[in-house]
Amino acid sequence: MESLEQLNQSQVSEFILLGLTSSQEIQFLLFILFSVIYVLTVSGNLLIVVTVFHISSLNTPMYFLLGNLSFVDMTLASFATPKMIINLVKKHKTISFAGCFTQIFLLHFLGGVEMVLLVSMAYDRYVAICKPLHYMTIMSKKVCVLLVTTSWFLGLLHAGLQIPFAVNLPFCGPNVVDSIFCDLPLVTKLACTDTYIVQIVIVANSGMISLSCFIILLISYSLILITIRSHSSAGQSKARSTLTAHITVVILFFGPCIFIYNWPSSNHSVDKFLAVFYTIVTPILNPIIYTLRNKEMKTAMKKLWSATVSPREDT
Repeated sequence: MESLEQLNQSQVSEFILLGLTSSQEIQFLLFILFSVIYVLTVSGNLLIVVTVFHISSLNTPMYFLLGNLSFVDMTLASFATPKMIINLVKKHKTISFAGCFTQIFLLHFLGGVEMVLLVSMAYDRYVAICKPLHYMTIMSKKVCVLLVTTSWFLGLLHAGLQIPFAVNLPFCGPNVVDSIFCDLPLVTKLACTDTYIVQIVIVANSGMISLSCFIILLISYSLILITIRSHSSAGQSKARSTLTAHITVVILFFGPCIFIYNWPSSNHSVDKFLAVFYTIVTPILNPIIYTLRNKEMKTAMKKLWSATVSPREDT
C-alpha cells in the first residue's frame, strides 16, 4: 500500500526532450532550417489544397485525393514541429504529460490517415490506367468521399487502439525522452512496469499497418506498371511520370515508419534522423513532387494566381 501511495505521489507531470544535439551553434542553424522548411511545408500544401478545390479543371478524383493528402501533410507537419523549433532555442526542453500524449495521438492518427490515403491514391491510379473506360463510374464522387472518410476513421481507430495502453502506464521516475518529440516506443520504455505487452501491441498495430499498406501499394503499382506496357509511348510517359511521383512519396513516407516500428534500432542517432525525416521532410514532398513534376498543377496555379492578382491590378 505504501509503495502504491509513493507511486501516485511521484507521478511524472512532464517529460524532457533531449533533441538532436547539445551544441548551441548547431541548434541555432537547425532552428533556421526547420523554420524555413515548416513555413514552406504549410504554405506549399495550403496552396495545393486551395488550388485543387478552387480550380474547376482539377475537379477529378486524383486531385481530390491529392488535396486531402496535402491537408493531412500540413497538419502532420504541425503536430510537433512548432514545439520542436521552439525547443531549439530553449534551455529547458520540456513538454507536459498531456502535451506528450497529444503528440503521440496526433502522430498515429494523422500517420494512419496518410497511409490509407496513399492506398486510396494507388487504387485511383490502378482504375485510371487499368480500367480507363469505367474510371468515372468506379471513382464517382461518392466513392472518393467514402475513401477519404474511411481513411480518417481508420486513422482514428489506429491511434485509439494503442494510446489507452500507453497513457494508463505508471510513470513514476525516468522522464527523459531521447528524441525531438514524444514517440510511443520511447515513452513507453520510461514506465515503471514491464511494458512487454505494450511493445507487442505497438509492433502489431503500427508495424503491421505500415508494412501491410506498403506491400499493398507495391503490388498495386507493380500491376499498373505491367499494364502500361501495352499503352502508347505518350501514354506510358505520362503514366510513368505520375507513378514515379506516387512511388517516391510512398517509399520516403513508409520507409522510416517500417524501420522504426518493425525493426526497433538501438542506434538513437538513426531513430532521431528518421523521426526528423517523416515529421519535417516528408510533409514537404507533396508540394515539391506534385507541383514541379505536374503540368496540370502548374497551369492551375497560374490560373489561381491570375484570378487573385488580376482583380487587384484592375482596381
